Amino acid sequence: MTFHDLALISSAALLGPLLAAPGRWRVPMLVGEIAAGVALGNTGLRALHPGEETFAFLADIGFALVMFVAGTHVPVRDRRLWHSIGPGALRAVAVGFVAVPLGWVVAAAFDTGHAGLYAVLIASSSAALILPLTDSMPASDPNLLELLPQVAVADTACIVALPLLIEPERAMSAAGGALAVVLAAAAIGFGLNATDRTGLRDRVIRFSERRHYALGLRISLLALFALAALSRQTKVSIMLAGFSLGIAVATVGQPRRVAQQLFALTEGFFGPLFFVWIGASLDLRAFGTHPKYVLLGLALGASAVLAHAVMRLTKQNVGFATIAAAQLGVPIAAVTLGTQRHTLLPGEPAAMLLGALVTIVAATVATAVTARKGGEVGEVRRPEPHPSRVM
Repeated sequence: MTFHDLALISSAALLGPLLAAPGRWRVPMLVGEIAAGVALGNTGLRALHPGEETFAFLADIGFALVMFVAGTHVPVRDRRLWHSIGPGALRAVAVGFVAVPLGWVVAAAFDTGHAGLYAVLIASSSAALILPLTDSMPASDPNLLELLPQVAVADTACIVALPLLIEPERAMSAAGGALAVVLAAAAIGFGLNATDRTGLRDRVIRFSERRHYALGLRISLLALFALAALSRQTKVSIMLAGFSLGIAVATVGQPRRVAQQLFALTEGFFGPLFFVWIGASLDLRAFGTHPKYVLLGLALGASAVLAHAVMRLTKQNVGFATIAAAQLGVPIAAVTLGTQRHTLLPGEPAAMLLGALVTIVAATVATAVTARKGGEVGEVRRPEPHPSRVM
């Protein structure tokens, strides 16, 4: 990889903000970044080569950072979540049960053999997308109070289950590796809480701010890369390393300064590079030779919306049920893992992203309808720094 390649990637990444800028479109930035990668990668001009070692490694760093930031957005410290965790968690479980037969039907209809994987995709929600989407809703709205734990439980459970389903033949070893990564992240969380209670964390942060050392950022990256190394050693996806560390940090809260630094590092370079790499890795020409994958993508998206909409039977507002179907991290993780492990059929990665796009469109429409009924709701955007604690 050369500076010419980096300049090309950085230029391509600007398509994300350009498409997201018009508020009436409500297009998430990653859509433009993936589209730019498609145009420059395997589908289009082939000016970018996703198999190039340095490009792929930088994309892995971006993947870990994106999942880390997503994990920090799970509102584990929000008392609203804990007070409503019962109904929300039960709905997440119920969606999972509905997703199983839907995943089997879709896999059988398209003869892919990935029923379990499809069930996880259908059941998933995206905290990183849904939290900003509902940011301007009244905090006391009971529908929102029950939505938060539903999304948190679904997001966490699906991210843990996904690596086990990508390579089912090594599910036991993958489960052991996943347990090691989760326990290591939990140990980091306990350590953070201990330093927080003793005041050591505050003293380090103030010292760092006075000296401009950025110790919070350095320590966060050290923890992330150490967990990523453990993931590689145990042959587990770095997705789990990033997300579990993000949740561990969310339990104690992240200083605003560190949150902003991580957000800038992720959203300014590594995140866009990762999404451009995803787009460059896709070969949408498979849609031409195998048009059924367009239908597969539409079926996955429609099934996800349907599985969540069924929760209307539990008296959940249909608008909030549709918003809960919005998925982002899990489909992207499935595409990344499936591409790296070569376990997906040609056209399946593009179909999964198409399905995710269907859920985002449905959630956007549901948000607009809910806004007209109950007040204005924030636009769909990539999440900004949202630390649990401000310093």
